[in-house]
Amino acid sequence: MAEKRSKKDQILVRPAEQGDIPMLVGFMAKLALHVAGGEPQTLKRKEKQRLMEILASALTNTEKLVVVAEAPGTGLVGMGYIYIWRSQGIWEQAGDLEFKSGIIDDIWVEPEYRKRGIFSAMLRELVAFAESRGAHELILEYSVANKEAEVTWSRLGFKPTGVRAAAFTHLVKSRLSRGGDK
Repeated sequence: MAEKRSKKDQILVRPAEQGDIPMLVGFMAKLALHVAGGEPQTLKRKEKQRLMEILASALTNTEKLVVVAEAPGTGLVGMGYIYIWRSQGIWEQAGDLEFKSGIIDDIWVEPEYRKRGIFSAMLRELVAFAESRGAHELILEYSVANKEAEVTWSRLGFKPTGVRAAAFTHLVKSRLSRGGDK
């Protein structure tokens, strides 16, 4: 991927480097808090280390791409992360068929830099990466509570294709013991 500059603010969109990882972990934490609607907090050391290892591994994996947006004189103001997921068809077919999807794992732009084309510039790079790897489908997750994400992604052609539900194991266990599956 060649480095690209957004004309509006001269924002540089480029592949992430090893030295960017601590900032990327910070972006990921901000994204998680944004989605959850939580108050700012500090990541536990163990979680920070886990995220740093995941990102370091992504930087050397040819099936993953992490891009950053860099503002002159400011530093990093955004990130995007995609990886290629391969799956086999489950129905009987004449030959081996492998489906490839680009999984957009994280994308973040600092609030004060939004509405400046940075998101679109990073997303263009992620889409180009997916296509270059033979993935013609993009998949992502966002919280139903994140209305901003819902509007943005639907405007770009994303449509919900399923439901991801979550429950605590102790709650499910309790309801099963009361006959909750009848």
